[in-house]
Amino acid sequence: MAGARPEIYSIAAHRGFADALVAGLVPRYSEAHFGLARTTLILPSARAMRTMGEAFIRHFGEHGQQGLLMPRMAVVGDLDLDETLGPLLDSLGAALDVPPAADPTYRWLRLAELIRKHRGDGAPGEAGLLRLAFTMGQVMDRLLVEDIAPEQLVKKEVLDLLPEVSTHWIHGLKLFMAVQDDWLEELQERGEVDAATRRNLLFDAAAQRLRENPPATPIIAAGVTSAAPALARLLRVIADLPQGAVVLPDLDLSMSQEVWDELGEADGQGAETPFARDDALTHPQYHLKLLLNRMGVARAEVEPWHRAGLGKGPPERSHAISSLFLPPEASKAWAELPSEKRRLAGVRMMECAHPEEEAQAIALLVRQALEEPGKRVAVITPDRGLAGRVVQHLKRWNIEADDTAGRPLAQTPAGRVLLLLAEVAADQASPVELVALLEHPLVRRGEQREAWLKAARALELRLRGPRPEPGLEPLRALAVAAGHGDWWQEVETILGPLMLPPEQKLGLAEALDLLATAGEALCGEDLWSQEDGRTLARMVENLRLHARATETRLAVEELPGVLRDAMDREAVRPPYGGHPRIALYGLLESRMTRADLVICAGLNEGTWPATPAADPVLAPAILRVLGVPGADFRIGLAAHDLAGALGAPEVVLSRAQRDAGGPVIASRFWLRVQALLGRDLLPRYMDGEIVSMAQAVDEGESLPAHPRPDPKPTAAQRRENLSVTALDRLRSDPYQFYAQKILKLRELDLLDAEPSPAWQGTLAHAILEQWHQGTGTLEELAEHHLHEMRAHPLMRALWRPRLMKALEWIKAQIEADPARVPVAWEVEGEVTFKGVTITGKADRIDLLPDRSLAIVDYKTGSPPSGREVEAGFAMQLGTLGLMATEGAFGDVRGKPAVFEYWSLGKSDTSETGFGYIKTPLKIGNKRTGIAADKFLPEAQRFLTDAIDRWILGEEGFTARLNPAAKVYAEYDHLMRLDEWMGREDGDA
Repeated sequence: MAGARPEIYSIAAHRGFADALVAGLVPRYSEAHFGLARTTLILPSARAMRTMGEAFIRHFGEHGQQGLLMPRMAVVGDLDLDETLGPLLDSLGAALDVPPAADPTYRWLRLAELIRKHRGDGAPGEAGLLRLAFTMGQVMDRLLVEDIAPEQLVKKEVLDLLPEVSTHWIHGLKLFMAVQDDWLEELQERGEVDAATRRNLLFDAAAQRLRENPPATPIIAAGVTSAAPALARLLRVIADLPQGAVVLPDLDLSMSQEVWDELGEADGQGAETPFARDDALTHPQYHLKLLLNRMGVARAEVEPWHRAGLGKGPPERSHAISSLFLPPEASKAWAELPSEKRRLAGVRMMECAHPEEEAQAIALLVRQALEEPGKRVAVITPDRGLAGRVVQHLKRWNIEADDTAGRPLAQTPAGRVLLLLAEVAADQASPVELVALLEHPLVRRGEQREAWLKAARALELRLRGPRPEPGLEPLRALAVAAGHGDWWQEVETILGPLMLPPEQKLGLAEALDLLATAGEALCGEDLWSQEDGRTLARMVENLRLHARATETRLAVEELPGVLRDAMDREAVRPPYGGHPRIALYGLLESRMTRADLVICAGLNEGTWPATPAADPVLAPAILRVLGVPGADFRIGLAAHDLAGALGAPEVVLSRAQRDAGGPVIASRFWLRVQALLGRDLLPRYMDGEIVSMAQAVDEGESLPAHPRPDPKPTAAQRRENLSVTALDRLRSDPYQFYAQKILKLRELDLLDAEPSPAWQGTLAHAILEQWHQGTGTLEELAEHHLHEMRAHPLMRALWRPRLMKALEWIKAQIEADPARVPVAWEVEGEVTFKGVTITGKADRIDLLPDRSLAIVDYKTGSPPSGREVEAGFAMQLGTLGLMATEGAFGDVRGKPAVFEYWSLGKSDTSETGFGYIKTPLKIGNKRTGIAADKFLPEAQRFLTDAIDRWILGEEGFTARLNPAAKVYAEYDHLMRLDEWMGREDGDA
């Protein structure tokens, strides 16, 4: 074998890797009666195995064969260094005396304990600690994959860098080395090694076995591009075997030697890799050059694969793809590149306004392609949100598409149940999490669902408003009041074991036991029966097993964060059953795949390519000295993914100009395509037609503009009792009165809402009423009522000081004027006027020395302005005065002369900082309001006008009749305000 040329091939992007590989393997390695069964095919990932299986089926179907024997397939890992290299299968004959690998979950939890040991009191909380431990484990693996031993962290080149890096990097390096030393010592005692180390040992053992005993059957490594040194050594051995071969995807053999040299050099060992520039790392060919150098193979020794696949693209596109990704110096040649070398035949570009429009346009492209028999479509995007939108848009045409990248476990129904249980425990049954849990679709599925949901929704209505006291016990009275006490007892039985103090620590295994038990009690077998449930069960069992071994403990309040991090690392892929000619891929899943139409979507910076994140443990300069490719290396992998996708027969490049946060920057790859095409060619590649169709999909027939609402109910429907507060609403915005009093519609409070003025007013009125009755001090009554309202302790603590200062101001005001005596408080009354019953409640009525009355209304917010009073939009005090004149308030007799709003709001003049008095009367230096002698006559005039026009009359309840009036917005959506407000024919 000495001096023999290694068997290394490259399949150009336009040929379609999987199909081209099969087209060449079958005639070269198949045997009569055995087919390819004696051939071993080494692939980068499990996804690649499925892709190759599909390619074999297409090939044999194309040639009319009914049956086939496919090769044995072994997986060695994924392309990205962030992905874990897979185990080498026994088909390579790896040595069996390699030490076992430590379980990754056990290592994760154990590293957290070691970090806590070395950080001591400076260690973060358990959630942050476990996050740091996971990151530290990734760094360990990254170094191990690169064959970097722990002692290399203290070599001279690294030590010389320390004075130049920040202090936190030095602390991070010291912590990493200390934790790694402890972990390696523990591994030695356990007779284990890290999984990455074991894979390196397996690769080396397999390489030795293959070198010493070359197999008589073919071995082909295809699509493997990881530049890990141990894997590179194995690939070199395979390339040198008599019946071995290595087939690389998309290695650019047409690139000039000058451009190839511009990508920098690598010594093949990974120890002293001199990266020429960061821009070299971002080139799609860099990782392939690094692999070849570590294999000891020159690019000139690589031969083009001799076959093309079924889904091959136009060959002239390969030159354009090569030109597209030229490094900076070489890209100067674009200026003189002839137009025929710039063309990207079969490629279109699609620019949309926002992600929703982009998803709709992509769905239209997919549907359009499916009209052609046999045409396959692949949508490739790293944006999982965009992929989800595409899936939903396709459903409008009854097209089911599977997103093969899957969803994080935390976003699946089963995962959400466990997370909600953890959040309920951490937040002590806060309303939002509790209601979301009790009404979750998996809870009580089947015949019990209807009754359960009825009870849960009844409790939800009671929970709306400010957050109640923590725990389940305070909610019992609400459930009983809603008529579902027995149901709530069952809920308490299930959730009770979770109600531990948030700061209490318990074992992670014990916490998982509690969550799993509660989840099963709520959902039964439905929690585990689907694909997401099975993934959840595996994760829980694995985490529970190793949590017991490491005795990991954490506070209950940290449980949701720890679980969410663990679940986000678990992808749940959909079961097969979607449309057979549609596939949605992430970048990792798209490698080696091919379709007739490939749509590359989400081409924005930060998405494709993703923003590279610096390593949080080791400084970039240290990693560079160690020979580990920097974070920009991942940009090169993303560029390689795009270059491979560009080889399809038809390609659409897609992006949106903005996302939910605002305008976004186009991907550097998108900008390169535009620059390569130039001003002359670019317009013919832009596909505006499909974007226009996407915009038009949801456009219906033009409908007449919605008029301003002006409902006119019947006389019987109008005949409503009129409260003094409703009167003000009727005059300011008749439609709101109509919606509230006639339609009986009221806006529901939010769950866990901020204290509203109505809530604050109810509390203040209840305290003042009992204080006037002499049943206790303001302090005692405030504490009693705050407790009776079952408000959350935090809200009580925040609201009580402000409330007490305002109440103390009221007390001081009353005590400062002993001649003015409160004679009635919170007193209700009613009178009949023109056959209509008028009702009202006076917050307080004082008897003045001249036997006249003062009408007082407490306000938790700002009192009405004088202009609102003049216009008749705030005549509550005047109407109460009319009622008092008619003796509506029992024994309180006299003529009202003083009308005051006592606001509990902030004040610069009050000694307590809260409380001030305002009158609607135009007295003293006031320029607005109503004169004292005209106040009651004006109130009667406004009352008569309202009754005659709307209660007894036939006038419509016009929406926003008085735009200048201060009104609530709770009915704006009902009156469809945005559809008519501001139009010339709708202006008020």
